[in-house]
Amino acid sequence: MKILIAGDYCPIGRNAQIIEKEEYVSLFNGFENLTKQVDYSIVNLECPITVFNERINKTGPCIKTEDTKALAALKFAGFDLLTLANNHIQDYGSKGVKDTLKNAHDFGFETVGAADNLKNAKKPFIKEIQGIKVGVLNVAENEFCAATDQSAGAYTFNLIDNLQEVKLLKQKVDKLILIYHGGREHYQLPSPELRKRFRFFIENGVDAIVAHHTHCFSGYEYYNNKPIVYSLGNFIFDYKKKYQKGIWTEGMSVILNLVNNEFTVELIPHFQGRENDSTLHLLENENKKEFLNKIDKLNAIISDDTLFMEEWDNYIKSQEKFYLSSLYIKNIYFRMLFIKGFLPISLLRNKHNKLILNLMRCEAHREIMIDVLSNELGSHER
Repeated sequence: MKILIAGDYCPIGRNAQIIEKEEYVSLFNGFENLTKQVDYSIVNLECPITVFNERINKTGPCIKTEDTKALAALKFAGFDLLTLANNHIQDYGSKGVKDTLKNAHDFGFETVGAADNLKNAKKPFIKEIQGIKVGVLNVAENEFCAATDQSAGAYTFNLIDNLQEVKLLKQKVDKLILIYHGGREHYQLPSPELRKRFRFFIENGVDAIVAHHTHCFSGYEYYNNKPIVYSLGNFIFDYKKKYQKGIWTEGMSVILNLVNNEFTVELIPHFQGRENDSTLHLLENENKKEFLNKIDKLNAIISDDTLFMEEWDNYIKSQEKFYLSSLYIKNIYFRMLFIKGFLPISLLRNKHNKLILNLMRCEAHREIMIDVLSNELGSHER
């Protein structure tokens, strides 16, 4: 049994014009032949497909497409299941989520990870493939996307709730795959907490984990003989000019191949969203070899606790300007003076940080803070 899983598909930018013209062959450049060689194919739909124009109040961009040809393109590429638990699915509210679900189902896609309410959003997807009953659980980190009892959205991370779903699903299927949308954007390694979290899910019955969201590829490991792929990177996501080079444009899909009752991982690397060409191109020869060498280096860091924590400590130092200025400064232009180094970050280091740390670290305080801020923004943000 072979299952292909691809990363973030966001049909905007220059690719929207290609899709509008139905030039699907030139968009995928042969990727569609890979899906013909596997038993089932999955991709993350990273934006709602809706004509509804009322954006939610959030940080970060609200993105969408109105063109249902974006789904026709995925159908051409041979995908079967759309994962919808991601931080953009609710960018245009419950209406946007419901429109996306209807459009996807009208095109014959199966979906998982988002629905008209929380009860339905948390429902796993179950499919018999080559005589093997496979369950897919799709979870997103909590970023302005969560379904509630009353509103449509994504199924989001909550360790206790997610673990209960894993236990229930494990009783119904032969193999359980967790597809997780989360991690720190533009950082090519998992955080210590994320690595611990994924390993914990494996210890409690998950047979394979594949993650995306970070807009860059990461490494993978076999933990208890079960694969954890920490990030696929972008599948097709043409964006701002400053992102049309580097790690944003390098991604991969994976094939989970069931051998001797255990999954193995095959990597399918590609370029996309580049300044000279926005379309997807599978890597071959030296380009593929170079990509796989990068993966090997990331894998070595992930498996070595000392190297792993050294990389994390260095990353935390690089993020101090952004996070401290975000905590204390409302005006974005004033904040940029600290981020760009025109004002010393030492001005934001003070005794008050102890209070902030306690409010964020302590479970009781953090729960209260989240609800207080959610109420301030509106109940739909909770």
